[in-house]
Amino acid sequence: MKNTSYPSFANRQLKNNTGFGQTVRNSFTMAYRGLLRIRRTPEQLFDVTLQPIIFTLMFTYIFGGAISGNVKSYLPVIIPGILVQTVITTSIVTGVQLREDMDKGVFDRFKSLPIARIAPLAGALLADTIRYTIATVLTFTMGYIMGYQPDGGLGNVIIAGGLVIVCSWAISWIFAFFGVIARTASSVQGISMLALFPLTFLSNAFVPVDTMPNWLQWFVKLNPLSHLITAVRDLVNNGNAGWDCAISLIGAAGIVAIFAPITVRAYMRRT
Repeated sequence: MKNTSYPSFANRQLKNNTGFGQTVRNSFTMAYRGLLRIRRTPEQLFDVTLQPIIFTLMFTYIFGGAISGNVKSYLPVIIPGILVQTVITTSIVTGVQLREDMDKGVFDRFKSLPIARIAPLAGALLADTIRYTIATVLTFTMGYIMGYQPDGGLGNVIIAGGLVIVCSWAISWIFAFFGVIARTASSVQGISMLALFPLTFLSNAFVPVDTMPNWLQWFVKLNPLSHLITAVRDLVNNGNAGWDCAISLIGAAGIVAIFAPITVRAYMRRT
């Protein structure tokens, strides 16, 4: 009995005494595990590969003529909107996959390993930044193929892409929290889509705000995704980092400050 219980006790002691450097290394190892999962099941990337292409083509050719007169004039409006919508929606996967791993007992096996307890959670959040990057690159590439020429230049396009990735990573903490506390992966996806659907469509992503009813405009103007979309448009189309960019970064920092501690606390209780 002593030989059976000793490794578990030793592992718990090692986890309790894990230093910052070891925690970082363990987190990157778990992030690498997430990338291996994508390589073995590439269909996990369908949402970040097909969605930007389909949405860009669909919304551009449906709304382009009606809103901007032609497709080319609509591209500076729709590409930032599609970018934010696609990448933010992709962040839902963080919570869904986290819940799936917990349901399958994967995290129970991690508890028997001499690694930092927080590493599986941190690794999942790090790995998903690759998904955000793929969606960002594909959206801009699709826009370029369709004739989009950002006047802000390549440097501001990269900055805008980085801004969206940072904000999406911050929002993924919310869905990670849902993944920890929810009972099933399907409930995580349902709750997340219910929250994101009105935020993405009741924004300035697809149509000008002044075309909406007055009672709806106040919500759209307060919508945090509208500020992020405006920030991206200003960067890629004009090369300006205005107040909307600052609001987006402050909001991302606020989300992390609130949801990171409670997600970690809930995760520690469950694992």
